[in-house]
Amino acid sequence: MVKDELNLLVDKLNLQVKSFQEGFEVLSQARNLKDLAKHFSHILRGNLLTLNVNIFYFEADGSNWSELYIHDEKSFDFFKHFEKKTVPEICFLDDECFKVAITLPLIDKSFFGLIVGGKIDKKDYSEIDKISIQIFMQLLGNAYQAFVNQKKEKELVFSLNNRVLQLNSLIDTGIELSSIQNTDSLLELALQRSVVLTNASAGGVFIEADSIELQQLTFPPGLDKEYLENSDNKLRTNFELLGKDYTFILVEKESRQGVVEFDDTDEILLGAFARQLQSAIENEHLHKEALEKENIKKELSVAAEIQKKIIPDSLPKIEGYKIAGINIPSKEVGGDYYDCLELNDGRFALIMADVAGKGVPASLLVSTLNASLNAYLDLQVPLEQLAMKINSIIYNASPSNKFITFFISILDPSTGELDIVNAGHNPSLLLRKDNTLKKIDAGGVAFGMFDMGLPFAGEKLVMERDERLLLFTDGIPEAMNHLEEEYSDERLDDFFCRNRPESAQKFVNDLVEDVKKHTGATPQSDDITALYLIRN
Repeated sequence: MVKDELNLLVDKLNLQVKSFQEGFEVLSQARNLKDLAKHFSHILRGNLLTLNVNIFYFEADGSNWSELYIHDEKSFDFFKHFEKKTVPEICFLDDECFKVAITLPLIDKSFFGLIVGGKIDKKDYSEIDKISIQIFMQLLGNAYQAFVNQKKEKELVFSLNNRVLQLNSLIDTGIELSSIQNTDSLLELALQRSVVLTNASAGGVFIEADSIELQQLTFPPGLDKEYLENSDNKLRTNFELLGKDYTFILVEKESRQGVVEFDDTDEILLGAFARQLQSAIENEHLHKEALEKENIKKELSVAAEIQKKIIPDSLPKIEGYKIAGINIPSKEVGGDYYDCLELNDGRFALIMADVAGKGVPASLLVSTLNASLNAYLDLQVPLEQLAMKINSIIYNASPSNKFITFFISILDPSTGELDIVNAGHNPSLLLRKDNTLKKIDAGGVAFGMFDMGLPFAGEKLVMERDERLLLFTDGIPEAMNHLEEEYSDERLDDFFCRNRPESAQKFVNDLVEDVKKHTGATPQSDDITALYLIRN
């Protein structure tokens, strides 16, 4: 008799183990916590032969239990008095409706809570049932751990894809610029970007040959190599090239939760970055002269074509106004940018910008600025907020020695109202009909210099009839003659006040002619750009 009972017990336990295995497969397919709770409720009901299974969840660092899957609304009031325990706790209750209360601590310091009713056949829970409940609590804990791991894997894949795209973009930029920068500049850029890419707080690159240190760069500057080497939280990679050893060390990965360990994604990204950098340095060494000339030619051609599309061929017609503009780059491509964009609410954006530097790097930042403006302007974001958004974009897209001075005015043509922000640009000039001159300099620092949430102050003006507005870059007042004398702000102010032609285009042409009269045969040293508006 005892043997028969023992065999029966073994059979039931074997059945429970099989159910446990099948249940884990079902639970591992859950898409979210509610789905997990629903599946587990079905499994537990089927094995315990009860209709009343209620499942709650207490999130780590949370303050209240939440309902995941409920059969009896009274269960929540009944369960919320139970305390969370650091170990699983199963309590069998002497209650008319609810017979089992369970708190299950999870791997991430969150909790499951379960309230289970009586069995369908009204019998008490047997010893086998109690063992089964313990087994299924382990099942639920394991299934939750699998759910968390799957979620982390998805986040890791997303993070990897996103950061690989960022890496490719940075490397493409680095390779593109390598033909016009020396190795030191490339290494400095690579170090700064790798620190940013992995959210490291500091880093260094060290170059050795035959165990003798040839060069070291750190970010921030001035760090000791010993400090980086002795850090418990670091990531490093190295490569060998032309008899030299290049070693990258990054330390102290930062996050919202504070300093955390570098993960596999960071290691993959840094390794990929190092391989791309190795290729760039090798190309520079082996093909410097030939590739430099060819790449510059191609880059200038592409950049010139891009800039032709960015700088407007013609400006929109504004009823009640005359407008004209001009851009004369000092090289094949320049860093000046102007435009007049009609917005979807009938207003017009008058834009003037100047990138520090010339050539391809400047034109790339002009492209970034143009794309950002086209993305945000029609959203009718207040200009002060627009300036902060674009400043952040330029700051993240440019090296430390690049920035953009920027002026924008949103014109309401029906009222003449001007909504203005000036980000470190030359003050624009407004000539009143009584011939008084207003210099507009409201704003903040140039884009790309800082990204600390500094505000941009706006200004509102009204442009009356027969008043004139001039936007320009510093290539006009700073244009020099052979004696290195500048055209000057004073001469520009005087020219602006004295010349009031009916045609906006005539004013622009006359201004350029006056500048060239001053410079004579001296080569143009900076881009010349102006935008002129008359209210009829």
